[in-house]
Amino acid sequence: MKITGAALAVYALEQLPIRYTFGIPGVHNTELYDELASSRKIRPILVTHEAGASFIADGISRTSGDIGTLVIVPAAGMTNALSGIGEAFLDGVPMLIISGGVRTDTGKSFQLHDIDQQAVLAAITKKTYRITSHDEIVPTILGAYHIAVSGKPGPVFIEIPADIQLFPGDGGSYKSHRVQPSARSGFSDEKISEAVQLLRAARHPGIFAGWGARYSTDLLIRLAESLSAPVATTLQGLSVFPGDHQLFVGMGFSRAAVPAAENAFKNCDCLLAVGVRFAEIPTGSFGAKVPENLIHIDIDPAVLGRNYPARVAIEGDAREVLEKISQEFAKLKPITSRRNVAGRIEKDRKAYSKEWEELKTTRVNPARFFHELRAQLTSPAVIAVDDGNHTYLTAELFTSLKSDIVITPTDFNCMGYAVPAAIGAKLANPDKHVVGIVGDGSFMMTCMEIVTAVREKLGIVYFVFNDGELSQISQSQKITYNRKTCTVLEKLDWEGLASTVGAEYLEIATDKDLKSVIENALDLSAGGMPVIVDVEVDYSKRTRFTMGVVKTVARKFSTSAKLHFAKRIVKRKITG
Repeated sequence: MKITGAALAVYALEQLPIRYTFGIPGVHNTELYDELASSRKIRPILVTHEAGASFIADGISRTSGDIGTLVIVPAAGMTNALSGIGEAFLDGVPMLIISGGVRTDTGKSFQLHDIDQQAVLAAITKKTYRITSHDEIVPTILGAYHIAVSGKPGPVFIEIPADIQLFPGDGGSYKSHRVQPSARSGFSDEKISEAVQLLRAARHPGIFAGWGARYSTDLLIRLAESLSAPVATTLQGLSVFPGDHQLFVGMGFSRAAVPAAENAFKNCDCLLAVGVRFAEIPTGSFGAKVPENLIHIDIDPAVLGRNYPARVAIEGDAREVLEKISQEFAKLKPITSRRNVAGRIEKDRKAYSKEWEELKTTRVNPARFFHELRAQLTSPAVIAVDDGNHTYLTAELFTSLKSDIVITPTDFNCMGYAVPAAIGAKLANPDKHVVGIVGDGSFMMTCMEIVTAVREKLGIVYFVFNDGELSQISQSQKITYNRKTCTVLEKLDWEGLASTVGAEYLEIATDKDLKSVIENALDLSAGGMPVIVDVEVDYSKRTRFTMGVVKTVARKFSTSAKLHFAKRIVKRKITG
């Protein structure tokens, strides 16, 4: 049967859990867009920039069972989308990228957008394809989806040349192709038994959970309660374990973590790490003390024991492995509580909260902001957090409940994430509150994508932490260099910006505005309008993360390097 490549591509996409595609039409993909316009299942959405498209797709994948999908032009569209693709790759987020390609039937070189896209994308995708014939399209797209969601998830790229899209060709028996089912993990009972025995023998066991354990919350709760074990998460895994549970301590357990975490894990003699890579952020720049009895569970064998040696390494899906461990625990006598872990955690939590509450300011106290936001988010919510000082304030001060989803850029750590990612989250979860927590520097990068939110009538509240600096770096500069370079921002008219993009605008200038403005913002968003809330935040108190990382990094310097930096700091403090 003769059929155009564009029709074949859209047919294949319709077989997958895809409701939207994101991108900008161009001369190399107009045929794809024309076919998408006729689809009864998939709606193409125009964005203002392809970076926004890739972050929106990321938000779709992280907060639903759908896979975020791009339809972009080659070369410029692809390079614009690289930040979101790279974030998805390092953070383990599935994504499909469908790109046009230069024509293959002209015999001409130096065509518009003529670039080796496969070479550019090879390092930040799980796989790339370049279609050469019509009959490849359907099996390639279905196979790409399987690769994207299997093992450690990630982005997969498919280039379809313009001439193959445009003209009919032999599609073969394209309707006979099916998506491959995911294979179950294989792991030995011996390793499960060894893990169970180590946990039961431990005096001070702990649990460290990451994004890979996001479908295992109930099992993690059961195991933590059986062991009386404190639970820390990675930054990406913040909502994997409910923040109001008595055994939850926060992000990480190094000296860059909050006191509840550092104290609860101080004497940890057996660590169950599930769906984590022990990457730089959650370990406080690799300052975490990990016990010899490390049980490391991950679906990606490349991460097992990579940064910290594992006594028991189990390759497998987190839920499957934890189900097996739970079954083994159920066969044994219950463990009597070893210590009052929960009581100590609660004491440390209250002390740290009080420390922040007592911050005197004429601006907005971050702790009071997060406490009020938590109080008003009474139904399931998605919280999209950008990269910056506000990231760690959110991690330390906001309580994520079991029904919440917190999404944030982590290992790629790209600024500009929250505005578009929140759009993806709201499209995927129209009945949930969706809020963005974003610094003013990050907001500047992608704020024009709110045009897309306005057009789609998406009620998202963006809380912009406005302090006039790139604070995460400026604070580090001040500590290390006693001066700030290229981290002070120009004051912008946020109300004027809101008017330009068609969003509502509100301002929180002091703590007394918190209750009324947050309530008003959520009410306005319920009517289908994005709301920009200018939060005049006080960043004068540094997070535990910032102070802990600076100290950890400094300790790794040689004596001569420490003296060099100390002399420079003293000199600059004297001379100003």
